Amino acid sequence: MSTTDGQAVHESARFAVIGAGLSGAAAAWRLAQSGEDVIVLERDEPASALGSSHGSARIFRYAYLDPFFVDLVVQAKRGWDELEAATGERLVIPSGSLDCGVVRDPRRLAGVLESQGVEHELLTAGDAKARWSQLNFDSEVLWHPGAGVIDAEASVEAMIDLARVAGARVRTRWEVASVRRASAGYLVTSSTGDTVHAEQVIIAAGGWLPALLGELDLPSDFVDALPQFEVRQENAFHFLYRDVRDCGETPVGGETSWPTFIYKGRDMQAYSLPGGRDAQFRGQKVAEYNGGRVIPSARDQDGRIDPANRKRVIGFVEHFSPGLFATPYAETTCLFTNVPRDDMIIDRVEGITILSPCSGQGAKFAPLLGELVLDLVVGSQHAGERFRAAGQRFAGV
Repeated sequence: MSTTDGQAVHESARFAVIGAGLSGAAAAWRLAQSGEDVIVLERDEPASALGSSHGSARIFRYAYLDPFFVDLVVQAKRGWDELEAATGERLVIPSGSLDCGVVRDPRRLAGVLESQGVEHELLTAGDAKARWSQLNFDSEVLWHPGAGVIDAEASVEAMIDLARVAGARVRTRWEVASVRRASAGYLVTSSTGDTVHAEQVIIAAGGWLPALLGELDLPSDFVDALPQFEVRQENAFHFLYRDVRDCGETPVGGETSWPTFIYKGRDMQAYSLPGGRDAQFRGQKVAEYNGGRVIPSARDQDGRIDPANRKRVIGFVEHFSPGLFATPYAETTCLFTNVPRDDMIIDRVEGITILSPCSGQGAKFAPLLGELVLDLVVGSQHAGERFRAAGQRFAGV
């Protein structure tokens, strides 16, 4: 944001939020909504195609084996309802979701949903096939109708817009180069020499976090406690529906023609969902969970599809999804940032908060993440106890 004559720009705020994906946008919205002075620093643009929050298709679901996470989804849904009411937009399109495959353990999932009062059905493979003839099942199947498809990009824009209305400033094309201690806070410096002086900094950089960690003024013991971050360049493929009645733009307030589904078998773990607004809901998005290659950070993504991964996913579609044409009509890459135990990291040391809702599960919690950050930085400071850094490492490391 340097001036036209090349002079660096110097600003100040109580809170600087680094990153304008779903997590950063949620943090900015909740902080600004509470009356805090907030500036958002985004290296590209909100919901950037170079991050993890672009596009219009992410899964909102309740099915977890841990009751703690099911309760988090219930809480997050209240935030989604609030966001939709505030914007007048449908951001989570109802679809329902199927969980299947012997490794997925639908019966155990059903027991957890039962304990949390979440509507669901446990079906035999035959009963599920009778209802969803476009799919083949090799295990019991959990159906929960409260699931949906999140329009990630529209959600980011909605939260950023609300943050702006509440007084937040948003700076785009502002790439953070370093965060250093300064008097009464931190000095955030951009790659072009612009600076922001902030009392506190929230790092919501997604797959860019590993490359940025070395430039953050963090205590060494906190750095040692951070988990190992693994960034993957995932591959996602779109397959057309065979039944033309399933195709076409979903009306506002309508439901998708297909459900989302998660399949975990012994030889394949995949997830699928209707392709979303930017795919005109013409087909199903299918991807192998953690099937992409590991890269050091988002800086190292190249957007190239892995042919071997494409072959595996096509084979899965041919076997599991006869209701789809088994040739992708579109394909793309996206970023997954994983930590061991598939957890999330929401932790704070001194004036820096690390917000990393990892392992492909952060989108559904977005509005709640903003609430947790708000509580962590200006409230009880206990909201993120479950998500404290604990030095986790992947097996063999």
